[in-house]
Amino acid sequence: MTTPTNAQQLLALLARMSFRLGDFKLSSGGTSDYYIDCRITTLHAEGGRLTGHSVLELLEEKHIDAEAVGGLTLGADPIVSNVATASAWRALSHPGAPLLHGFLVRKAEKAHGTGRRIEGFCLQGARVVIVDDVCTTGASTINAIEAAREAGMTVAAVVCLVEREEANGRPTVEAAAQCCPFLSLFTAKQVRAEHVSQLQASGT
Repeated sequence: MTTPTNAQQLLALLARMSFRLGDFKLSSGGTSDYYIDCRITTLHAEGGRLTGHSVLELLEEKHIDAEAVGGLTLGADPIVSNVATASAWRALSHPGAPLLHGFLVRKAEKAHGTGRRIEGFCLQGARVVIVDDVCTTGASTINAIEAAREAGMTVAAVVCLVEREEANGRPTVEAAAQCCPFLSLFTAKQVRAEHVSQLQASGT
């Protein structure tokens, strides 16, 4: 029997823990018959581990070279930490494998201390990957892209866990990302299909 990949296991966990059917109002102002709260999974011990390794493996598959991974707080926070940790574990078993450090983008600059908007890794000229949990309109992703570039970093790729495939989401992010790739681990349709399959298997 073939062992499921990290991504396959993550999809199953997202479908079970983070996906809900119903009547929901989205942050974009629209409504939907489903809702995905990825943080329930990315903050889960096993879900976090799977998230880190799945994103890292996607970047390796697409040959994305970067020094750090970051995104807009709050949805990106556990993704960033888990990917950074996964890269450290990978380096232990694969000497020479690159480490991906983490950074978080505040929604507004601090009004005290250094007044920085980016916390953690911030090195001018560095290649970085912007991550997000769910992409609907792409607003939070674009916010992080702009902050990274304002800090002098180069965006090598953009990754979201789940793409809702809204009409303007991907085109808006791709326009902001310019020439760098916009990748998603899963689409909302895939998570929904897995959720329904699990319900059918359980007889509910």
